[in-house]
Amino acid sequence: MMQYIQRPLAWFLSAMLLLMPMMPAQAAMIGTNQIINQTDSSLTRGELQQFLDREATQKQLHAWGVSPDQVKQRVNRLTDMELARINQKTGNLNAGGDSIVGILLILFILFVITDAIGATDIFPFVHPAR
Repeated sequence: MMQYIQRPLAWFLSAMLLLMPMMPAQAAMIGTNQIINQTDSSLTRGELQQFLDREATQKQLHAWGVSPDQVKQRVNRLTDMELARINQKTGNLNAGGDSIVGILLILFILFVITDAIGATDIFPFVHPAR
């Protein structure tokens, strides 16, 4: 039984050894900006998740029929550019100053989430989760 396996295995390993030099290895330097952007996006992702975990936000999402699990999945799927856009919008808000801007930001986030789950189709850059 072992003899029947050894010969094909030897041929397979020989072919892989011949093909190995043809497969290119890639290495590149990682810049400081890339590492900082990764850290910033994870902080922004955490802050956004904290905002969405608030009781008032949870009530509104429940009223719209969106489960907390769907929200967490969508926040985890946001790209760094989308997170940067959200971070820029929230960074410009005054504490208790422009309540209209805050409400519009909350509505924007919620519409992005509802677009992501397929309930609405408002923004062309948001693709519904399947």
